[in-house]
Amino acid sequence: MDIKKILNNNVVVTENENNQEMVVMGKGLAFQKKVGQSMDELKIEKKFILQNTRTSEKLDQLLKYTSENYLEIASHILDYAQAELSYKLDEYLYVALTDHISFAISRHEQGIEIKNPLSYEIRKYYKKEYQIGLKALDIIGEHTGLRMDEDEAASIALHLVNSGISGENLEVAVQVTDMVNNILNIVKYHYQMELDEDSINYERFLTHLRYFSIRFVRKEKLEDTVDDFLYEQVQRKYQKAFACTEKINIYLDQNFNWSLSQDEKIYITVHIHRVTFRLRKTNSD
Repeated sequence: MDIKKILNNNVVVTENENNQEMVVMGKGLAFQKKVGQSMDELKIEKKFILQNTRTSEKLDQLLKYTSENYLEIASHILDYAQAELSYKLDEYLYVALTDHISFAISRHEQGIEIKNPLSYEIRKYYKKEYQIGLKALDIIGEHTGLRMDEDEAASIALHLVNSGISGENLEVAVQVTDMVNNILNIVKYHYQMELDEDSINYERFLTHLRYFSIRFVRKEKLEDTVDDFLYEQVQRKYQKAFACTEKINIYLDQNFNWSLSQDEKIYITVHIHRVTFRLRKTNSD
């Protein structure tokens, strides 16, 4: 089995006997190896097949600063989830869930706990996915020794729900796509810049916009759970991003008679700040 791409010393991309691209994991698999060389197959501990080269490219980007241990955890969770769910999960979840777990554990270790404002709705509308999210917390605990808040189960469940968008009808897909594209255009025009569509922050923002758009299509209104103090803090700290969020709110109100809650304004503002901050800093340098 030859090495097609090296993600790090322990994770490589190869091909199986059916010429399908496959990510394999194992301690020291690529140590002192080069692309094109064969690997010791006895060292392989985990493998999964990829249908889309975009996924391996994103994994390559992600694993430059994220431990492959989180990819292994995500892989265990997705194996369990796929066995429990009736719909097929998008393989990009390997990237999205690895990134989410890494970020969540980092916050947990710093003592930063962010409540998921959709937790109640997720438990109510996506019971199966939420139960899988709870199991995911067990898997994370087994690998790291950390017991995370149940709000993280809701966040993991949302990743599963997002992966199942393809199960919606064509009209819903069109509505979601149209709304997401228009919101992204508002951000671009507000900042007078093109967004880096290859960045992880862009992927996070896009995922959040999809969640929001699907809730709109399904008429799942989000109730406020944050206090006014936090709302005012975000408004003051991220003034330009908040002004952009207000433009988005006007667009939604005028076109769909739909307004953002304070919770949603906070989340979108933070995402806008993150997706534009590095680009603005780079351009100013």
